[in-house]
Amino acid sequence: METILQAVVIGIVQGLTEFLPISSSAHLILLPKFLGWDDPFLNSAVFDVMLHLGTLVGMVFVLWPDLVRITRGTLASIRYRSFDGDPERRLGWLLLVSVIPAALLGAALESFFDTFFREMPIAIAGLVLLGAGALWLGERHGRRQRTLRDLHLRDAIVVGGAQALALFPGISRSGITIAAGLYLGLERPAAARFGFLIGVPIIAGAGLWKLRSLAGGVADFQPLVLVAGVLGSAVAGFLAVTFLLRYLQNHSTAVFIAYRVALAVVIVIWALAV
Repeated sequence: METILQAVVIGIVQGLTEFLPISSSAHLILLPKFLGWDDPFLNSAVFDVMLHLGTLVGMVFVLWPDLVRITRGTLASIRYRSFDGDPERRLGWLLLVSVIPAALLGAALESFFDTFFREMPIAIAGLVLLGAGALWLGERHGRRQRTLRDLHLRDAIVVGGAQALALFPGISRSGITIAAGLYLGLERPAAARFGFLIGVPIIAGAGLWKLRSLAGGVADFQPLVLVAGVLGSAVAGFLAVTFLLRYLQNHSTAVFIAYRVALAVVIVIWALAV
């Protein structure tokens, strides 16, 4: 029962931090260490990725109307072989372009990202600070005048490249894509929504790829623990996406930048103390 409760807590933290721009991977790697939770399954890469699938479910519930419109637009562009001035037709293809960098980098360096940073809290702290700096630059230099209807190929390439950097724990997928969108002149809600949309195929692809590990058997596999964690992450993910899209309509990302700086300081102090 204790392990199930720990899984729920980790799932909730994952769901919140995946979509708030504060880095889910940094929290998932460090939280069990902070609290002394040493269950092998809770600290496994498979549990990590399955929690991401839980957050994907929560995100899809929020973005479902957008996903339906984009799918219809993409199919229409194929059927009529034309964008016909329809932003929804173009957006589907821009989303496809934007996922390529992260997909290629993840496939090439999967084991590196899964293992290298798990025992390097100082490095994670540095990446958390880098993510804070990226958000600050986006806020400082972004014009915040463009919407999703104004996106072009260059925007998809830039934001997609930024998403690839989120494979480094501490950078944050939502944080770096929002920062890139802001720098390109997108409004805050538009930057966040585009970042969430391009996260759908990446999170789904990573989860399906990791399922091969489950098919081959996982050491210390605990199905009830997995279900508890995934449910926690799905509910928390739904709430986080809903909250952030509303919050950014009238607020900047300053509170998240401040949180990231504080988190980096705490990580460094803890790493030096242990």
